[in-house]
Amino acid sequence: MTKAFASRGDQEEKTITFSRLSPNAYAYTAEGDPNTGVIIGDDAVMVIDTQATPIMARDVIARIRGITDRPIRYVVLTHYHAVRVLGASAYGAQHIIASRDTWDLIVERGAQDYKSEYERFPRLFRGGDSIPGLTWPTLTFTGELTLWLGTLEVRIMQLGRGHTKGDTVVWLPKDRVLFSGDLVEYAATPYTGDAYLSDWPATLDRVAALKPKALVPGRGDALTTPARVRAGIEGTRAFVRKMFASVKKGRRAGRNLKQVYQETYRRLQPEFGHWVIFDHCLPFDVTRAYDEAGGSRDPRIWTAKRDAAMWRSLEG
Repeated sequence: MTKAFASRGDQEEKTITFSRLSPNAYAYTAEGDPNTGVIIGDDAVMVIDTQATPIMARDVIARIRGITDRPIRYVVLTHYHAVRVLGASAYGAQHIIASRDTWDLIVERGAQDYKSEYERFPRLFRGGDSIPGLTWPTLTFTGELTLWLGTLEVRIMQLGRGHTKGDTVVWLPKDRVLFSGDLVEYAATPYTGDAYLSDWPATLDRVAALKPKALVPGRGDALTTPARVRAGIEGTRAFVRKMFASVKKGRRAGRNLKQVYQETYRRLQPEFGHWVIFDHCLPFDVTRAYDEAGGSRDPRIWTAKRDAAMWRSLEG
């Protein structure tokens, strides 16, 4: 292999920021590593995405305990990828909430995803032996679920498919703060290996229609002004559209996957190559796009074996 597989070569620790976005909303970010959102209600705390292991979740909990002693009652999974959800047990939450579509993904591919992502992101699975197993929701919903943390309204919504079929956002209508999960990234390359690329731009339109004042993306800095929110949404949309358009063009011309990958890399690298995990994501992104362009509506399951074979075929 000419490049280190996925993020195996990424061993540099990141600087963590815990920032306040509104009286009730906080963002735990780390220079492009997966983000965690925190909502402080009148009587309870909600955590949105959990980090990859219980050991890594301890730092999120410490930041929360620096500002409140209210119980962490809810954990929300914006979607199911191991690097986002396997730290859930550390919070001792009364409820773990996810869309029914996310539940179905866990049933279908949760075990494979665990092994696959563990191999891709060794640094992010520090304390992997503390993971008790797959994270299973205790409460599922379809469409929209509204909770009240005392007097604070929290809307948990499916706005459409994009990053996965189970994508969920968390919206604070009073504060106008949105936690988008990986539907929106900021200066970080969208991972589209399990995506619905034809649907994603329209889902982003629904995200934008909420007109958030602040937004916590899946990766990248918290977006603290409407202008930065727009930049995050538009940047994500631009990447998805341009990557998929390049792949569709190559597939229509009869080129094989490796040829399409090389062409797409050349087209996208000048604009997006400086984004976090660009080299990691693009082989997975193009592979999924090639499948969808060929008529495969639903993503195939990624396994550790399939990951390695794909990487050798495209980067070897």
